[in-house]
Amino acid sequence: MTVLGLLLAAGAGSRMGQPKALVRDADGASWLLRSVDVLLDGGCDQVRVVLGASYDDAAALLATLDDHRVTHVRASEWAEGMSASLRAGLDAPPTTVSCAVVHLVDLPDVGPEVVRALLAGGAAPSRLARATYGGRSGHPVLIGRQHWPGVRAALGGDQGAKGYLQEHPHERIECGALASGNDVDSRPPTSGQRPGG
Repeated sequence: MTVLGLLLAAGAGSRMGQPKALVRDADGASWLLRSVDVLLDGGCDQVRVVLGASYDDAAALLATLDDHRVTHVRASEWAEGMSASLRAGLDAPPTTVSCAVVHLVDLPDVGPEVVRALLAGGAAPSRLARATYGGRSGHPVLIGRQHWPGVRAALGGDQGAKGYLQEHPHERIECGALASGNDVDSRPPTSGQRPGG
């Protein structure tokens, strides 16, 4: 069975001053391309990127990868928040997909080792797990295919699978030794600064 990396990168990044899909570190590294690599290097067989704001520019950036494993979809209602992005990402996946590893583009210090830690417990369609950082819930989140209808039904506003996870038992994989798990909303980190730190 196939593990789908699902990268949510549709937001306008109003506090950042530009869509996060277009943000680069001080050294020029693209958050979008790095996040795709994190999912692939972490063990995902393919990656679906959900785009919205500045769609054309972000899609052009993804095209530079020239990798058949990476596709993208447009969340037409992206301004509604994370729920619209996750809904678009879960629409019409390949039938071979057993689970999705949902990741966010604004977690620049979360590397492939976190994805590997999440996938170490397997990729069963019945599995539900999320990364935690010092006990704090974060991303990525592994959602087995059996949970997708329930997740979709619970979606609303700017929350992704949070409501579903609150109501259903799931594994909590502690990754605080690997990353901070902090999202970055205001500005790219400068060279030598730990993102989110």
